[in-house]
Amino acid sequence: MTLVDRVRRRFTRPPELVRAVVLASADPDERVLAWGALVRDEGWLVATSRGLRRVPADLPLPQAGEVGVLPWHEVGTARWTATGDGGGRFEVTPLTEVEPGVQARLPVERHALADAGGLPPVVRRRVDETVVDSRRAPLPGGGGALLVARRLPGQAEREWTVVFDDDTDRADPAAREAARRKLAEAVAADQPS
Repeated sequence: MTLVDRVRRRFTRPPELVRAVVLASADPDERVLAWGALVRDEGWLVATSRGLRRVPADLPLPQAGEVGVLPWHEVGTARWTATGDGGGRFEVTPLTEVEPGVQARLPVERHALADAGGLPPVVRRRVDETVVDSRRAPLPGGGGALLVARRLPGQAEREWTVVFDDDTDRADPAAREAARRKLAEAVAADQPS
């Protein structure tokens, strides 16, 4: 992408459907940060101040408020692979809370983009800004877990969670107890004295 293309892109308004989806948001302060065009004119992948939205090109305008958002603090990973022609592929792993303090990875969402625009650096920055601290914790039996402290919108305190590398470890009492201890240690070390 040339410098002229980047400048033009910077001052180009988002597509009408993208604007309609964000205007229909329950959050009146939500705004579009960047967007990329999906392949085969399928629509757009949109980074907003709240999270990621996939806006289908054939979305009827009255349904704009029904487009879901993946909040930034629920993005486990977002891997970008560029194709060299201005496009590429995002592989996004969403997280879901399965019990208090424990999150699980959901299936990877793949988004193929014909034109990424300014989306990759915005997604990286937004996800990175939510993560305050992360630590690997070994578990009995050779498994592991990731302990993550994230900033959540509207909360002053960060929230610590554990994400098991393997869902079977989440069901193992010894692994759960070890993860619970490591999480409690991380939370205690994070508290101001």
